[in-house]
Amino acid sequence: MENIKKLHPISITIIIGTLFARMAMFMTIPFLAIYLTSVKGVSASLAGAIIGISSIVGLFGGFFGGYFSDRYGKEKMMKMSLLMWTFVFIGFATAESVWTFFLLNALNGLCRSFFEPSSRALLSQVTKQEHKLLVFNLRYAAINVGAAIGPLVGLKIGASSSTTAFFVTSFVYFLYFILLVTLFSKYTIEKHGDASEHVTFRNAVNVLGNDRVFLFTVIGMILGVTGYSQFNSTIPQYLSQYKDGVQLFSYLIVFNAITVLVVQYPVSRIGKHYSALTSIMLGIGAVALGLFGFGLFTAVPMLFVSMFVLTVGEVMMFSMIEIFIDQISPQHMKGLYFGSMGFTAIGNAAGPWIGGLMLEHLGYGNHLLIFTLLALCTSIGFPVLLYVGRLMKATKRHIEYSL
Repeated sequence: MENIKKLHPISITIIIGTLFARMAMFMTIPFLAIYLTSVKGVSASLAGAIIGISSIVGLFGGFFGGYFSDRYGKEKMMKMSLLMWTFVFIGFATAESVWTFFLLNALNGLCRSFFEPSSRALLSQVTKQEHKLLVFNLRYAAINVGAAIGPLVGLKIGASSSTTAFFVTSFVYFLYFILLVTLFSKYTIEKHGDASEHVTFRNAVNVLGNDRVFLFTVIGMILGVTGYSQFNSTIPQYLSQYKDGVQLFSYLIVFNAITVLVVQYPVSRIGKHYSALTSIMLGIGAVALGLFGFGLFTAVPMLFVSMFVLTVGEVMMFSMIEIFIDQISPQHMKGLYFGSMGFTAIGNAAGPWIGGLMLEHLGYGNHLLIFTLLALCTSIGFPVLLYVGRLMKATKRHIEYSL
């Protein structure tokens, strides 16, 4: 608690804002597909395309969002994104045509890909070195709490059948916008020596293209995310073959959320006592081991053990990747590096597809083979990141600070 009191007011505001913004987002977006099919009469395939366009835009938008935050200022990008988000969710509430929903969810993905790199870069900028682990872990916890509470609130207010939740989400984003405008006018954010206007587009592309440490970090994380994405795709499909499989998966979701909150602090000590990169590598290994457990065991208690191992891996990966990127990125290019990590979403897109193909062609009865192959695919990320560590030593890559 004492350390939290030492944080910059902007850091505290962004963390609290992240909690409520994610909660508001998860009040609506998880129910959007149901709303489109049941209320608007959209076909299941078209609803899937509308949902998917947000991720596709976000995949490529992160690079540009990060670049613009370095070029034109993180505060401007955050305020612009929140204001646009406000109107996007008003649009969801009032839209009638299919293509309007398609456009709105594309804009939703664009807002996220512009806001997220800017907010993370600003957190890094206003936070003292000794508090960065705490700040990024609090942000990760806020995301998970928001994601856990949001769907429950959305269910209560009928997000799958009415427009109320869209208006509530819009209102939350507008309040967040007003709060940041007030805060930025009160606190002057110190600029670093390398002025943001010196970040040209060509320079940004060249820096990322030549940064092998960053490139192989992204590749390693894509493999890790590919494995973790099975939790939302292949695992529920596989468990649907169980008696009361849907109920079982619901319990696993709750168990996952509780485990994240319980293990986050002790797991973060690994990154502090060793390194952020070591934590990410061990996290990928744990995710792979958890996937293997789902293939090896059929008894329900052991499935929960496998879920625990996978969740620990999730925390070790995702709570430390932002710290590692912050450590290796130049001060005046924080937004660009954070934004370009959006390319790891390739794993979120490829993972469910790969898992689905395996279930379709190998059959649900071959679960040991399927999850073993998925675990092996994921575990390749470990040697890739091991190479990142060796590459950093060989090139004497400077890390801005140690945890």
